[in-house]
Amino acid sequence: MTIMNMFRVALAAAALTFSSASVALAQAPTTAAAATPAASGPLKIGYTSVEYVLSQMPESRQIETDLKAYSTQLENQLKSKYAEYQTKLDAYQKGASTMTDVVKADKEKELTTMQQSIQEFQRTADQNLQQKQQTLLKPALDKLQKTIDAVSVENGYTYVLNSDGASPVLLHGPKEGDISDLILKKMGVTPGAAPAPVAPKATTPVVPASSTTPATKTKTKTKK
Repeated sequence: MTIMNMFRVALAAAALTFSSASVALAQAPTTAAAATPAASGPLKIGYTSVEYVLSQMPESRQIETDLKAYSTQLENQLKSKYAEYQTKLDAYQKGASTMTDVVKADKEKELTTMQQSIQEFQRTADQNLQQKQQTLLKPALDKLQKTIDAVSVENGYTYVLNSDGASPVLLHGPKEGDISDLILKKMGVTPGAAPAPVAPKATTPVVPASSTTPATKTKTKTKK
């Protein structure tokens, strides 16, 4: 998966979070209306695409840049670990015929431990990358929420729903109810600007199945 695709997944996840919050709001009007004086004015509902607004914000480009840099750092660490493993594997395979059983067992154990370390690093790297995404997105999401609040107050919207997500809260609405551009203008962003460019595909080396274990298997002797 490319970094940009991962970033889009993160945006979609953020949009879904907004959708979940919007569901709670959408279920509240009846109760809220009963507790609100009639003089407060008619109910006015707007909607926005959180994913679209986030992709238009200048922060999205910086987030993608930072995310790619972090991904490259992890990738380089993984390559270094794999290179060290491959070097020791090659040395083992070349010298296995002249090794004693004890030495051979030690080398095999070392290679197995290195292999497990690489696999664990790959799993941890994926988790760290996801956590990095969330950390980088949080300030942008906080800014977006504050802007939505401000635009809603300024334009008299009682509720604002999110039209994103696998199960969007909004199924239909008039164009004039879409406040996405108002939100962007409030943040000083020109609506319709080109989204963040697609980053080059970041690939991480995967230990080939054929080289993850020594070529020769021997019975090991217990050290005394």
